[in-house]
Amino acid sequence: MTDAGAARVSWRQRQKNKAHKKRRNQVVIKSHIERIASLAPIIAIIGCATTAPFPSLDNAYAPSGAPDIDLAEYALTFDEEFDTIDISGRRCDTRWIAHTPWSGDFGAATFANPSRGFPFVTSDGMLRIEARKDPDGRWFAGLLSSYNPCGEGFAQQYGYFEMRARLPKGDGFWPAFWLIGIDRNRFTAEIDVLENHTVRPDKLVSSVRVHPRTEGIEGYNVHSTYITPPGALGYGFNTFGVSVEEAETVVYFNRREVWRTPTPEEFHQPLFLLLNLAMEAGEITESTPEQAFMYVDYVKVFARH
Repeated sequence: MTDAGAARVSWRQRQKNKAHKKRRNQVVIKSHIERIASLAPIIAIIGCATTAPFPSLDNAYAPSGAPDIDLAEYALTFDEEFDTIDISGRRCDTRWIAHTPWSGDFGAATFANPSRGFPFVTSDGMLRIEARKDPDGRWFAGLLSSYNPCGEGFAQQYGYFEMRARLPKGDGFWPAFWLIGIDRNRFTAEIDVLENHTVRPDKLVSSVRVHPRTEGIEGYNVHSTYITPPGALGYGFNTFGVSVEEAETVVYFNRREVWRTPTPEEFHQPLFLLLNLAMEAGEITESTPEQAFMYVDYVKVFARH
């Protein structure tokens, strides 16, 4: 579905439809060169993989007392249901790449090029991103970007951006869903729709930031913290969304408003999508599991009619 009618389909019906999907796991890997280059760090950790069942699409929690977003006012412009995943390391002919387009990877885990079964697996319309520790103590995990180093890919100026996901459990993990402006000549415009440091498993952080890249640009950083009920993030699926318009940026949790802030002028440009399961070195503890998963049901973007 690619028209406004998609926004009106009920949540119950979408989940009913998804329950009938019976497709085999697939990872579409476009570059044999990248795959071979990735084998050195990956081959050591493939052997320790375990089979983990994909979770049911239950909903964890919905905040009360805040307004809902009305998607009847929007048309669907980007729809990733993860029936398969079209991804490469940094090539320019796939829907997703496995690194930031500016080669600015971060965190204590290496974002791995896609290999069969790691770090991305799809099943029945769901994506699993894995973080894993290899026998030498190195961490590997996964990131997706909808924009590539060629300056191509999906980006949209204004609209509603949403991911539905279940976050990992255990200290040290750092799942996120964020947006970046395509013009990075003088500054980087960043909206963190969701950041969760799993050492604080019930805490969500959203932020709007401007990172100067040249002299004369003033930095900007505002954020909001939201505490969810115990277990809401790691045991159920939730939606994490943001409406970006010329005047205001509004963050939603399960389509209920949790924070709004004025939109700086630096964000009056197309924004592209990133989502990741990263690691935070200072938060890895003795209890951190050697393997963890972030499950993503979908990523969708809407534009106002």
